[in-house]
Amino acid sequence: MFVDPVDGRVDAQLGAQLSTQVGGQADAPGNAPEGEPGSVAVLDYVYPHMRSPLCLHATLAAAQLLFEQHGSGAPLAVKTAMHGQTLVLSRAGEHVFVRLTRQEAPALELDTALPLRLLAAPDLVLASAPRVLSVGSPKLLLEVADVDTLYGLQPDLALIHVWGKNAGVNGCYAWCRTGEGEVEGRNFNHLEPMLEDSATGVAAGALTLLLGQGLSVRQGRATGQACLIRTGLEGDAVLVGGLVSRNVSPVA
Repeated sequence: MFVDPVDGRVDAQLGAQLSTQVGGQADAPGNAPEGEPGSVAVLDYVYPHMRSPLCLHATLAAAQLLFEQHGSGAPLAVKTAMHGQTLVLSRAGEHVFVRLTRQEAPALELDTALPLRLLAAPDLVLASAPRVLSVGSPKLLLEVADVDTLYGLQPDLALIHVWGKNAGVNGCYAWCRTGEGEVEGRNFNHLEPMLEDSATGVAAGALTLLLGQGLSVRQGRATGQACLIRTGLEGDAVLVGGLVSRNVSPVA
């Protein structure tokens, strides 16, 4: 997510240009699921080192552009290019949310030594058992004791990439609790440390499933782009979103 560190807003123009390609054929109204809007776009997500089934911060950026194009505050539906997952986009004032549901994740036997190898931290003691959960892009969730531990991590990014490719998991998300309904995290998915995410919506959604409650998820301190993602539960659905604005600065 590309975020103004002052007000925590998503940079829709930059996020969409760098992370999301919008295209494909929209659904005919008669093909839309009952009670949901028809699909208005297909979203594809391409990182420098891989293609991803879902990137929620890029989806939020694309959502802002789609709402501008359609000129309405009514919910819009899009589909993902890789798996055809339906995402429902909604607005509440300046806030944009993506509504999605739990998705199947690889059933892995995770020994206690694996996360420590991935994080290159042999003496680390995790605060809870590692879990793999997904709202569309599976994440290995690793809880650490506190913020100091979180930002002291220097993981083996190459090993994470190889393990994740073999296991069908899109990286590790290290996180810690900072208050009631509040967490802070870091995502390790890219091969280059400088490309670390400032926000990871799919991890925020997975954490919401893990903890069974809406969350305020802070991320981006390591990149100098502090971000806040808000999540919620609505029946079986997970809502992931935040404030979205267009950056008026030119994009190189």
